[in-house]
Amino acid sequence: MNPDALSAALLAVIAPLIEARRPGSSDGLTSADVPLERPKNRDHGDWASNAALKLSKAVGANPRELAAEIAEALGAIDGVASVEVAGPGFINIRLDAAAAGALAKTIVEAGAAFGTNETQSGRTINLEFVSANPTGPLHIGHTRWAALGDSIARLLLASGATVDREFYINDAGAQMERFGHSVLAAAQNKPTPEGGYAGAYIDELARRVLAAEPRLLELSDDEQLERARELAYRFQLAEVQSSLLQFNVHFDVWFSERTLHAPGATGEPSLVDEAVDRLREQGHVFDDGDAVWVRTTDFGDDKDRVIRRSNGEYTYFAADAAYYLNKGDRGFAHKIYLLGADHHGYVHRLKALAGAAGDDPEKDIEVLIGQLVSVNGARLSKRAGNIIEMDDLREWLGTDALRYSLARYPADSPLTLDPELLRKRTNDNPVFYVQYGHARTHNVGRNAAASGVDRSEFAPELLTHETESALLGALQEFPRIVAFAAEVREPHRVARYLEELAGLYHRWYDNCRIIPLGDGEIEAVHRTRLWLNDATGQVLRNGLDLLGVSAPERM
Repeated sequence: MNPDALSAALLAVIAPLIEARRPGSSDGLTSADVPLERPKNRDHGDWASNAALKLSKAVGANPRELAAEIAEALGAIDGVASVEVAGPGFINIRLDAAAAGALAKTIVEAGAAFGTNETQSGRTINLEFVSANPTGPLHIGHTRWAALGDSIARLLLASGATVDREFYINDAGAQMERFGHSVLAAAQNKPTPEGGYAGAYIDELARRVLAAEPRLLELSDDEQLERARELAYRFQLAEVQSSLLQFNVHFDVWFSERTLHAPGATGEPSLVDEAVDRLREQGHVFDDGDAVWVRTTDFGDDKDRVIRRSNGEYTYFAADAAYYLNKGDRGFAHKIYLLGADHHGYVHRLKALAGAAGDDPEKDIEVLIGQLVSVNGARLSKRAGNIIEMDDLREWLGTDALRYSLARYPADSPLTLDPELLRKRTNDNPVFYVQYGHARTHNVGRNAAASGVDRSEFAPELLTHETESALLGALQEFPRIVAFAAEVREPHRVARYLEELAGLYHRWYDNCRIIPLGDGEIEAVHRTRLWLNDATGQVLRNGLDLLGVSAPERM
Protein backbone atom coordinates (compact mmCIF):
# COMPACT_ATOMS: atom_id res chain seq x y z
CA MET A 1 0.00 0.00 0.00
CA ASN A 2 1.57 3.27 -1.11
CA PRO A 3 1.01 6.63 0.65
CA ASP A 4 -1.60 7.77 -1.87
CA ALA A 5 -3.64 4.60 -1.38
CA LEU A 6 -3.38 4.90 2.39
CA SER A 7 -4.34 8.57 2.24
CA ALA A 8 -7.38 7.69 0.13
CA ALA A 9 -8.35 4.97 2.63
CA LEU A 10 -7.98 7.41 5.52
CA LEU A 11 -10.19 9.94 3.72
CA ALA A 12 -12.81 7.28 3.03
CA VAL A 13 -12.87 6.41 6.74
CA ILE A 14 -12.98 9.97 8.05
CA ALA A 15 -15.60 11.46 5.70
CA PRO A 16 -18.64 9.51 7.01
CA LEU A 17 -17.50 9.90 10.64
CA ILE A 18 -17.47 13.69 10.53
CA GLU A 19 -20.53 13.84 8.27
CA ALA A 20 -22.52 11.93 10.93
CA ARG A 21 -21.54 14.55 13.50
CA ARG A 22 -22.20 17.60 11.36
CA PRO A 23 -23.99 17.19 7.98
CA GLY A 24 -22.12 18.91 5.18
CA SER A 25 -18.79 18.90 7.00
CA SER A 26 -17.32 16.38 4.57
CA ASP A 27 -18.17 18.45 1.49
CA GLY A 28 -15.02 19.32 -0.41
CA LEU A 29 -12.84 17.26 1.93
CA THR A 30 -9.69 16.03 0.16
CA SER A 31 -6.60 14.02 1.00
CA ALA A 32 -4.81 17.30 1.71
CA ASP A 33 -7.12 17.75 4.71
CA VAL A 34 -6.07 14.41 6.20
CA PRO A 35 -2.28 14.55 5.95
CA LEU A 36 0.07 11.63 6.51
CA GLU A 37 3.68 11.84 7.57
CA ARG A 38 6.43 9.42 8.45
CA PRO A 39 7.12 9.38 12.20
CA LYS A 40 10.68 10.27 13.15
CA ASN A 41 10.58 7.42 15.67
CA ARG A 42 9.87 4.23 13.75
CA ASP A 43 8.51 2.65 16.95
CA HIS A 44 5.45 4.83 16.39
CA GLY A 45 4.57 2.99 13.17
CA ASP A 46 4.96 3.49 9.45
CA TRP A 47 2.71 6.54 9.15
CA ALA A 48 1.09 9.10 11.41
CA SER A 49 -1.78 11.54 10.99
CA ASN A 50 -3.10 14.49 12.99
CA ALA A 51 -6.40 14.46 11.07
CA ALA A 52 -8.49 14.01 14.22
CA LEU A 53 -6.84 17.01 15.86
CA LYS A 54 -7.29 19.05 12.71
CA LEU A 55 -10.98 18.25 12.12
CA SER A 56 -12.41 17.75 15.61
CA LYS A 57 -13.15 21.40 16.41
CA ALA A 58 -15.09 21.95 13.18
CA VAL A 59 -17.47 19.08 14.00
CA GLY A 60 -17.60 19.59 17.78
CA ALA A 61 -15.85 16.34 18.68
CA ASN A 62 -13.32 15.36 21.28
CA PRO A 63 -10.14 14.84 19.22
CA ARG A 64 -9.06 11.68 21.04
CA GLU A 65 -12.53 10.13 20.76
CA LEU A 66 -12.64 10.97 17.05
CA ALA A 67 -9.15 9.50 16.64
CA ALA A 68 -10.26 6.28 18.33
CA GLU A 69 -13.17 5.91 15.91
CA ILE A 70 -10.88 6.55 12.95
CA ALA A 71 -8.37 4.02 14.28
CA GLU A 72 -11.02 1.33 14.68
CA ALA A 73 -12.34 1.76 11.14
CA LEU A 74 -8.90 2.09 9.55
CA GLY A 75 -7.63 -1.02 11.33
CA ALA A 76 -10.21 -3.12 9.47
CA ILE A 77 -8.76 -2.19 6.05
CA ASP A 78 -6.68 -4.76 4.19
CA GLY A 79 -2.99 -4.01 4.42
CA VAL A 80 -3.20 -2.16 7.74
CA ALA A 81 -1.67 -4.21 10.55
CA SER A 82 -2.53 -1.92 13.47
CA VAL A 83 -3.62 1.59 14.35
CA GLU A 84 -2.97 3.27 17.69
CA VAL A 85 -4.05 6.57 19.19
CA ALA A 86 -1.36 8.57 20.95
CA GLY A 87 -1.44 11.73 23.04
CA PRO A 88 -4.39 14.08 22.49
CA GLY A 89 -5.41 12.42 19.21
CA PHE A 90 -2.49 11.46 17.00
CA ILE A 91 -3.08 8.38 14.87
CA ASN A 92 -0.14 5.99 14.36
CA ILE A 93 -0.52 3.48 11.55
CA ARG A 94 1.48 0.34 10.96
CA LEU A 95 1.13 -1.55 7.67
CA ASP A 96 1.44 -5.30 7.46
CA ALA A 97 4.65 -6.54 5.87
CA ALA A 98 3.01 -7.68 2.65
CA ALA A 99 1.29 -4.35 2.05
CA ALA A 100 4.47 -2.39 2.78
CA GLY A 101 6.76 -4.70 0.83
CA ALA A 102 4.59 -4.72 -2.29
CA LEU A 103 6.08 -1.33 -3.09
CA ALA A 104 9.39 -2.92 -4.12
CA LYS A 105 7.79 -4.65 -7.10
CA THR A 106 5.80 -1.53 -7.98
CA ILE A 107 9.00 0.51 -8.18
CA VAL A 108 10.92 -2.02 -10.28
CA GLU A 109 8.04 -2.34 -12.73
CA ALA A 110 7.56 1.44 -12.96
CA GLY A 111 11.26 2.00 -13.61
CA ALA A 112 12.16 5.55 -14.57
CA ALA A 113 8.52 6.61 -14.20
CA PHE A 114 8.47 6.00 -10.44
CA GLY A 115 8.33 9.35 -8.70
CA THR A 116 6.62 11.16 -11.55
CA ASN A 117 3.30 12.75 -10.63
CA GLU A 118 0.62 15.06 -11.98
CA THR A 119 0.66 17.80 -9.35
CA GLN A 120 1.79 20.40 -11.93
CA SER A 121 -0.33 19.03 -14.77
CA GLY A 122 -1.94 21.68 -16.95
CA ARG A 123 0.64 24.35 -16.11
CA THR A 124 2.60 25.94 -18.95
CA ILE A 125 5.81 27.38 -17.55
CA ASN A 126 8.57 29.45 -19.06
CA LEU A 127 11.68 29.01 -16.92
CA GLU A 128 14.40 31.54 -17.67
CA PHE A 129 17.80 31.12 -16.08
CA VAL A 130 21.50 31.92 -16.54
CA SER A 131 20.84 34.54 -19.29
CA ALA A 132 24.43 35.78 -19.25
CA ASN A 133 25.71 38.57 -21.47
CA PRO A 134 27.41 36.98 -24.51
CA THR A 135 30.46 39.13 -23.89
CA GLY A 136 32.56 36.65 -21.92
CA PRO A 137 32.76 33.15 -20.46
CA LEU A 138 30.30 31.82 -17.91
CA HIS A 139 31.46 32.19 -14.31
CA ILE A 140 30.80 30.59 -10.94
CA GLY A 141 27.55 32.52 -10.36
CA HIS A 142 26.15 31.33 -13.68
CA THR A 143 27.22 27.81 -12.70
CA ARG A 144 24.98 27.81 -9.63
CA TRP A 145 21.95 29.03 -11.58
CA ALA A 146 22.61 26.56 -14.37
CA ALA A 147 22.54 23.66 -11.91
CA LEU A 148 19.51 24.91 -10.01
CA GLY A 149 17.51 26.03 -13.02
CA ASP A 150 17.96 22.79 -14.89
CA SER A 151 17.06 20.75 -11.79
CA ILE A 152 13.93 22.83 -11.20
CA ALA A 153 12.92 22.23 -14.82
CA ARG A 154 13.43 18.47 -14.39
CA LEU A 155 11.29 18.49 -11.24
CA LEU A 156 8.50 20.43 -12.93
CA LEU A 157 8.53 18.12 -15.93
CA ALA A 158 8.45 15.07 -13.64
CA SER A 159 5.41 16.61 -11.96
CA GLY A 160 3.44 16.97 -15.19
CA ALA A 161 4.08 20.58 -16.20
CA THR A 162 4.84 21.78 -19.71
CA VAL A 163 8.16 23.59 -19.38
CA ASP A 164 10.47 25.49 -21.70
CA ARG A 165 13.97 26.19 -20.44
CA GLU A 166 14.89 29.58 -21.85
CA PHE A 167 18.15 31.55 -22.12
CA TYR A 168 17.70 35.27 -22.74
CA ILE A 169 20.65 36.48 -24.81
CA ASN A 170 21.50 40.08 -23.88
CA ASP A 171 22.84 40.84 -27.34
CA ALA A 172 21.68 44.44 -27.69
CA GLY A 173 22.76 47.63 -25.99
CA ALA A 174 25.89 49.35 -24.77
CA GLN A 175 27.65 46.21 -23.52
CA MET A 176 27.68 44.77 -27.05
CA GLU A 177 29.25 47.96 -28.38
CA ARG A 178 31.96 47.84 -25.70
CA PHE A 179 32.49 44.18 -26.53
CA GLY A 180 32.91 44.94 -30.23
CA HIS A 181 35.33 47.79 -29.60
CA SER A 182 37.35 45.58 -27.24
CA VAL A 183 37.73 42.75 -29.74
CA LEU A 184 38.54 45.16 -32.57
CA ALA A 185 41.20 46.90 -30.45
CA ALA A 186 42.81 43.52 -29.77
CA ALA A 187 42.70 42.71 -33.49
CA GLN A 188 44.38 46.06 -34.21
CA ASN A 189 46.97 45.37 -31.47
CA LYS A 190 45.77 48.42 -29.54
CA PRO A 191 45.08 48.81 -25.77
CA THR A 192 41.68 47.89 -24.39
CA PRO A 193 39.33 50.89 -24.69
CA GLU A 194 38.26 52.59 -21.48
CA GLY A 195 35.37 50.63 -19.97
CA GLY A 196 35.98 47.76 -22.36
CA TYR A 197 36.50 44.03 -21.80
CA ALA A 198 39.97 42.72 -21.13
CA GLY A 199 41.57 39.34 -20.76
CA ALA A 200 43.18 36.60 -22.78
CA TYR A 201 39.75 35.47 -24.02
CA ILE A 202 39.38 38.78 -25.88
CA ASP A 203 42.75 38.18 -27.57
CA GLU A 204 41.56 34.67 -28.49
CA LEU A 205 38.36 36.05 -29.99
CA ALA A 206 40.33 38.65 -31.94
CA ARG A 207 42.54 35.92 -33.44
CA ARG A 208 39.47 33.91 -34.42
CA VAL A 209 37.84 36.97 -35.95
CA LEU A 210 40.95 37.71 -38.05
CA ALA A 211 41.10 34.06 -39.13
CA ALA A 212 37.46 34.20 -40.24
CA GLU A 213 37.82 37.67 -41.82
CA PRO A 214 41.46 37.99 -43.02
CA ARG A 215 40.85 41.38 -44.65
CA LEU A 216 39.03 42.84 -41.65
CA LEU A 217 41.48 45.68 -41.08
CA GLU A 218 41.16 46.80 -44.72
CA LEU A 219 37.46 47.64 -44.23
CA SER A 220 36.08 51.02 -43.22
CA ASP A 221 36.05 51.83 -39.50
CA ASP A 222 32.31 51.17 -39.17
CA GLU A 223 32.53 47.90 -41.10
CA GLN A 224 35.49 46.75 -38.99
CA LEU A 225 33.52 47.33 -35.79
CA GLU A 226 30.39 45.61 -37.07
CA ARG A 227 32.22 42.53 -38.37
CA ALA A 228 34.42 42.22 -35.28
CA ARG A 229 31.42 42.52 -32.98
CA GLU A 230 29.22 40.06 -34.86
CA LEU A 231 31.86 37.40 -35.40
CA ALA A 232 33.10 37.62 -31.80
CA TYR A 233 29.51 37.48 -30.57
CA ARG A 234 28.86 34.33 -32.59
CA PHE A 235 32.04 32.67 -31.30
CA GLN A 236 31.41 33.65 -27.66
CA LEU A 237 27.78 32.52 -27.73
CA ALA A 238 28.82 29.16 -29.15
CA GLU A 239 31.32 28.82 -26.30
CA VAL A 240 28.60 29.58 -23.74
CA GLN A 241 26.33 26.99 -25.31
CA SER A 242 29.11 24.42 -25.31
CA SER A 243 29.93 25.09 -21.66
CA LEU A 244 26.32 24.52 -20.66
CA LEU A 245 25.97 21.33 -22.67
CA GLN A 246 29.12 19.93 -21.07
CA PHE A 247 27.56 20.80 -17.72
CA ASN A 248 24.55 18.67 -18.69
CA VAL A 249 22.26 21.70 -19.01
CA HIS A 250 19.86 21.90 -21.95
CA PHE A 251 17.91 24.93 -23.14
CA ASP A 252 14.82 24.67 -25.32
CA VAL A 253 14.91 28.31 -26.41
CA TRP A 254 17.74 30.78 -26.97
CA PHE A 255 15.92 34.11 -27.15
CA SER A 256 17.79 37.05 -28.66
CA GLU A 257 17.12 40.48 -27.19
CA ARG A 258 17.57 41.88 -30.69
CA THR A 259 14.30 40.18 -31.62
CA LEU A 260 12.47 42.65 -29.41
CA HIS A 261 13.88 45.71 -31.19
CA ALA A 262 13.68 44.46 -34.78
CA PRO A 263 10.81 45.80 -36.91
CA GLY A 264 8.40 43.35 -38.45
CA ALA A 265 9.08 41.80 -41.84
CA THR A 266 6.71 44.17 -43.61
CA GLY A 267 7.47 47.27 -41.59
CA GLU A 268 5.24 46.57 -38.57
CA PRO A 269 6.25 48.08 -35.24
CA SER A 270 8.84 46.23 -33.19
CA LEU A 271 7.82 44.18 -30.16
CA VAL A 272 9.11 47.00 -27.95
CA ASP A 273 6.91 49.51 -29.81
CA GLU A 274 3.93 47.21 -29.40
CA ALA A 275 4.66 46.71 -25.70
CA VAL A 276 4.14 50.41 -24.95
CA ASP A 277 0.80 50.42 -26.76
CA ARG A 278 -0.35 47.20 -25.08
CA LEU A 279 0.49 48.46 -21.60
CA ARG A 280 -1.27 51.75 -22.40
CA GLU A 281 -4.40 49.76 -23.26
CA GLN A 282 -4.31 48.26 -19.77
CA GLY A 283 -4.53 51.78 -18.32
CA HIS A 284 -1.19 51.90 -16.52
CA VAL A 285 0.82 54.08 -18.93
CA PHE A 286 0.97 57.87 -18.63
CA ASP A 287 2.90 60.71 -20.25
CA ASP A 288 4.91 63.17 -18.22
CA GLY A 289 6.56 65.86 -20.30
CA ASP A 290 7.92 64.14 -23.37
CA ALA A 291 8.61 60.84 -21.57
CA VAL A 292 6.36 57.80 -21.31
CA TRP A 293 5.96 56.11 -17.91
CA VAL A 294 4.40 52.95 -16.51
CA ARG A 295 2.63 53.42 -13.18
CA THR A 296 4.25 50.38 -11.55
CA THR A 297 3.59 51.82 -8.07
CA ASP A 298 0.02 50.56 -8.57
CA PHE A 299 1.49 47.09 -8.04
CA GLY A 300 3.93 47.63 -5.20
CA ASP A 301 6.98 48.98 -7.03
CA ASP A 302 8.92 51.64 -5.15
CA LYS A 303 8.65 54.11 -8.01
CA ASP A 304 7.08 54.46 -11.44
CA ARG A 305 9.26 53.41 -14.37
CA VAL A 306 10.20 55.28 -17.52
CA ILE A 307 9.62 53.11 -20.54
CA ARG A 308 10.53 55.68 -23.21
CA ARG A 309 12.75 58.67 -22.52
CA SER A 310 11.97 62.19 -23.67
CA ASN A 311 14.51 61.78 -26.50
CA GLY A 312 12.49 58.84 -27.85
CA GLU A 313 14.93 56.14 -26.71
CA TYR A 314 13.57 53.09 -24.95
CA THR A 315 14.82 52.06 -21.51
CA TYR A 316 15.79 48.55 -20.40
CA PHE A 317 12.35 48.37 -18.80
CA ALA A 318 10.82 48.56 -22.28
CA ALA A 319 12.72 45.45 -23.35
CA ASP A 320 11.68 43.72 -20.12
CA ALA A 321 8.05 44.58 -20.88
CA ALA A 322 8.22 43.38 -24.46
CA TYR A 323 9.91 40.17 -23.40
CA TYR A 324 7.35 39.48 -20.67
CA LEU A 325 4.45 40.04 -23.07
CA ASN A 326 6.13 37.85 -25.68
CA LYS A 327 6.30 34.95 -23.24
CA GLY A 328 2.56 35.19 -22.73
CA ASP A 329 2.01 35.39 -26.50
CA ARG A 330 3.90 32.11 -26.82
CA GLY A 331 1.41 30.41 -24.53
CA PHE A 332 3.20 30.54 -21.18
CA ALA A 333 0.73 31.41 -18.47
CA HIS A 334 3.39 31.16 -15.77
CA LYS A 335 6.84 32.73 -15.92
CA ILE A 336 9.74 31.95 -13.61
CA TYR A 337 12.85 34.15 -13.60
CA LEU A 338 16.01 32.93 -11.86
CA LEU A 339 18.23 35.93 -11.20
CA GLY A 340 21.60 36.50 -9.55
CA ALA A 341 22.34 37.98 -6.14
CA ASP A 342 22.73 41.51 -7.56
CA HIS A 343 19.22 41.56 -9.03
CA HIS A 344 17.06 42.12 -5.93
CA GLY A 345 15.75 45.34 -7.46
CA TYR A 346 14.17 43.37 -10.27
CA VAL A 347 11.70 41.52 -8.05
CA HIS A 348 9.19 44.35 -7.52
CA ARG A 349 9.86 45.69 -11.01
CA LEU A 350 9.00 42.45 -12.77
CA LYS A 351 6.00 41.73 -10.56
CA ALA A 352 4.72 45.24 -11.19
CA LEU A 353 5.24 44.68 -14.90
CA ALA A 354 3.10 41.54 -14.72
CA GLY A 355 0.34 43.52 -13.04
CA ALA A 356 0.57 46.31 -15.59
CA ALA A 357 0.24 43.69 -18.34
CA GLY A 358 -3.05 42.48 -16.84
CA ASP A 359 -1.67 39.37 -15.12
CA ASP A 360 -1.76 38.43 -11.46
CA PRO A 361 1.65 39.29 -9.95
CA GLU A 362 1.11 36.76 -7.16
CA LYS A 363 0.29 33.84 -9.47
CA ASP A 364 1.62 34.40 -12.97
CA ILE A 365 5.23 35.32 -12.24
CA GLU A 366 7.95 34.16 -9.84
CA VAL A 367 11.31 35.83 -9.38
CA LEU A 368 13.88 33.71 -7.55
CA ILE A 369 17.07 35.36 -6.35
CA GLY A 370 20.18 33.27 -5.77
CA GLN A 371 22.94 34.05 -3.33
CA LEU A 372 26.67 34.08 -3.96
CA VAL A 373 28.75 30.93 -4.20
CA SER A 374 32.48 30.59 -3.67
CA VAL A 375 35.02 27.77 -3.74
CA ASN A 376 37.86 27.51 -1.26
CA GLY A 377 41.17 27.77 -3.05
CA ALA A 378 39.70 28.35 -6.51
CA ARG A 379 41.91 30.26 -8.90
CA LEU A 380 40.73 33.11 -11.07
CA SER A 381 40.42 32.37 -14.77
CA LYS A 382 43.67 32.66 -16.70
CA ARG A 383 41.66 33.84 -19.72
CA ALA A 384 39.26 36.29 -18.12
CA GLY A 385 41.51 37.29 -15.25
CA ASN A 386 38.86 38.43 -12.77
CA ILE A 387 36.37 35.54 -12.57
CA ILE A 388 36.20 31.82 -11.81
CA GLU A 389 35.04 30.18 -15.04
CA MET A 390 32.44 27.44 -15.25
CA ASP A 391 34.66 25.33 -17.48
CA ASP A 392 37.56 25.53 -15.04
CA LEU A 393 35.31 24.50 -12.16
CA ARG A 394 33.84 21.63 -14.11
CA GLU A 395 37.23 20.30 -15.16
CA TRP A 396 38.57 20.67 -11.61
CA LEU A 397 35.70 19.24 -9.56
CA GLY A 398 33.71 17.26 -12.13
CA THR A 399 30.19 17.84 -13.40
CA ASP A 400 28.55 15.42 -10.97
CA ALA A 401 30.18 16.77 -7.83
CA LEU A 402 29.56 20.36 -8.88
CA ARG A 403 25.93 19.90 -9.91
CA TYR A 404 25.05 17.85 -6.86
CA SER A 405 26.71 20.28 -4.46
CA LEU A 406 25.08 23.33 -6.01
CA ALA A 407 21.65 21.68 -5.91
CA ARG A 408 22.14 20.47 -2.33
CA TYR A 409 21.51 23.86 -0.70
CA PRO A 410 18.63 26.35 -0.92
CA ALA A 411 19.20 28.97 -3.60
CA ASP A 412 18.79 31.84 -1.15
CA SER A 413 21.66 30.73 1.10
CA PRO A 414 25.27 31.81 0.47
CA LEU A 415 27.41 28.79 -0.31
CA THR A 416 31.10 27.95 -0.02
CA LEU A 417 32.20 24.69 -1.60
CA ASP A 418 35.03 22.60 -0.21
CA PRO A 419 37.00 21.19 -3.18
CA GLU A 420 38.99 18.77 -1.02
CA LEU A 421 35.76 17.18 0.19
CA LEU A 422 34.20 17.05 -3.27
CA ARG A 423 37.21 15.26 -4.71
CA LYS A 424 37.24 12.57 -2.01
CA ARG A 425 35.99 9.08 -2.73
CA THR A 426 34.70 8.57 0.79
CA ASN A 427 31.35 8.64 2.57
CA ASP A 428 32.12 12.16 3.79
CA ASN A 429 31.49 13.35 0.24
CA PRO A 430 27.67 13.47 -0.20
CA VAL A 431 27.62 12.90 -3.96
CA PHE A 432 30.04 9.97 -3.66
CA TYR A 433 27.91 8.53 -0.83
CA VAL A 434 24.76 8.57 -2.96
CA GLN A 435 26.43 7.41 -6.17
CA TYR A 436 28.20 4.63 -4.28
CA GLY A 437 24.84 3.52 -2.91
CA HIS A 438 23.54 3.21 -6.47
CA ALA A 439 26.66 1.42 -7.67
CA ARG A 440 26.38 -0.98 -4.73
CA THR A 441 22.84 -1.97 -5.78
CA HIS A 442 24.24 -2.96 -9.18
CA ASN A 443 27.15 -4.82 -7.64
CA VAL A 444 24.70 -6.74 -5.45
CA GLY A 445 22.64 -7.53 -8.54
CA ARG A 446 25.68 -8.82 -10.40
CA ASN A 447 26.76 -10.99 -7.48
CA ALA A 448 23.22 -12.28 -7.04
CA ALA A 449 23.03 -13.30 -10.69
CA ALA A 450 26.37 -15.10 -10.40
CA SER A 451 25.04 -16.99 -7.37
CA GLY A 452 21.75 -17.95 -9.02
CA VAL A 453 19.52 -15.48 -7.15
CA ASP A 454 16.93 -13.91 -9.45
CA ARG A 455 13.55 -12.19 -9.18
CA SER A 456 11.49 -15.26 -10.07
CA GLU A 457 9.67 -15.03 -6.70
CA PHE A 458 8.21 -12.12 -4.79
CA ALA A 459 6.93 -12.68 -1.28
CA PRO A 460 6.67 -9.19 0.27
CA GLU A 461 5.38 -10.58 3.58
CA LEU A 462 8.94 -11.83 4.20
CA LEU A 463 10.39 -8.30 4.33
CA THR A 464 10.06 -8.04 8.10
CA HIS A 465 13.48 -6.90 9.30
CA GLU A 466 13.45 -3.44 10.90
CA THR A 467 15.90 -2.13 8.29
CA GLU A 468 13.57 -3.34 5.55
CA SER A 469 10.64 -1.51 7.12
CA ALA A 470 12.70 1.68 7.32
CA LEU A 471 13.96 1.34 3.75
CA LEU A 472 10.47 0.70 2.36
CA GLY A 473 9.13 3.67 4.30
CA ALA A 474 11.71 5.93 2.68
CA LEU A 475 11.05 4.55 -0.81
CA GLN A 476 7.35 5.32 -0.36
CA GLU A 477 8.20 8.96 0.18
CA PHE A 478 9.94 9.58 -3.13
CA PRO A 479 6.91 10.68 -5.22
CA ARG A 480 5.89 13.10 -2.49
CA ILE A 481 9.40 14.51 -2.24
CA VAL A 482 9.47 15.10 -5.99
CA ALA A 483 6.05 16.77 -6.01
CA PHE A 484 6.86 19.03 -3.06
CA ALA A 485 10.31 19.97 -4.37
CA ALA A 486 8.70 20.93 -7.68
CA GLU A 487 6.02 22.99 -5.95
CA VAL A 488 8.46 25.00 -3.82
CA ARG A 489 11.25 25.06 -6.48
CA GLU A 490 13.78 23.46 -4.12
CA PRO A 491 15.92 20.69 -5.64
CA HIS A 492 17.93 20.44 -2.41
CA ARG A 493 15.04 18.44 -0.93
CA VAL A 494 15.73 15.66 -3.43
CA ALA A 495 19.45 15.67 -2.64
CA ARG A 496 18.89 15.42 1.10
CA TYR A 497 16.32 12.66 0.57
CA LEU A 498 18.79 10.66 -1.53
CA GLU A 499 21.40 10.88 1.21
CA GLU A 500 18.90 9.55 3.75
CA LEU A 501 17.85 6.77 1.38
CA ALA A 502 21.47 5.78 0.70
CA GLY A 503 22.11 5.60 4.44
CA LEU A 504 19.08 3.35 5.00
CA TYR A 505 20.18 1.15 2.11
CA HIS A 506 23.71 0.74 3.47
CA ARG A 507 22.30 -0.26 6.89
CA TRP A 508 19.94 -2.75 5.24
CA TYR A 509 22.84 -4.18 3.21
CA ASP A 510 24.78 -4.76 6.44
CA ASN A 511 21.87 -6.66 8.03
CA CYS A 512 19.99 -8.55 5.31
CA ARG A 513 21.59 -11.05 2.95
CA ILE A 514 20.51 -11.56 -0.63
CA ILE A 515 23.01 -14.35 -1.26
CA PRO A 516 22.79 -17.32 1.16
CA LEU A 517 25.79 -18.07 3.32
CA GLY A 518 28.05 -20.89 2.13
CA ASP A 519 26.08 -23.68 0.50
CA GLY A 520 22.79 -22.44 1.91
CA GLU A 521 19.69 -22.92 -0.18
CA ILE A 522 18.30 -19.99 -2.16
CA GLU A 523 14.92 -19.16 -0.66
CA ALA A 524 12.01 -16.86 -1.44
CA VAL A 525 13.32 -14.26 1.00
CA HIS A 526 16.57 -13.94 -0.98
CA ARG A 527 14.73 -13.43 -4.26
CA THR A 528 12.34 -10.97 -2.64
CA ARG A 529 15.22 -8.97 -1.19
CA LEU A 530 16.67 -8.70 -4.68
CA TRP A 531 13.47 -6.87 -5.66
CA LEU A 532 14.03 -4.46 -2.77
CA ASN A 533 17.67 -3.99 -3.74
CA ASP A 534 16.74 -3.20 -7.33
CA ALA A 535 13.91 -0.90 -6.26
CA THR A 536 16.32 1.13 -4.16
CA GLY A 537 18.75 1.39 -7.06
CA GLN A 538 15.93 2.60 -9.29
CA VAL A 539 14.89 5.37 -6.89
CA LEU A 540 18.49 6.50 -6.37
CA ARG A 541 18.91 6.61 -10.15
CA ASN A 542 15.66 8.52 -10.67
CA GLY A 543 16.58 11.04 -7.98
CA LEU A 544 20.09 11.64 -9.32
CA ASP A 545 18.64 12.18 -12.79
CA LEU A 546 16.39 14.93 -11.41
CA LEU A 547 19.57 16.70 -10.29
CA GLY A 548 21.34 16.15 -13.62
CA VAL A 549 23.85 13.82 -11.96
CA SER A 550 24.95 10.46 -13.35
CA ALA A 551 24.23 7.15 -11.61
CA PRO A 552 27.30 4.98 -12.19
CA GLU A 553 26.91 1.21 -12.04
CA ARG A 554 30.50 0.67 -10.91
CA MET A 555 32.76 2.76 -8.70
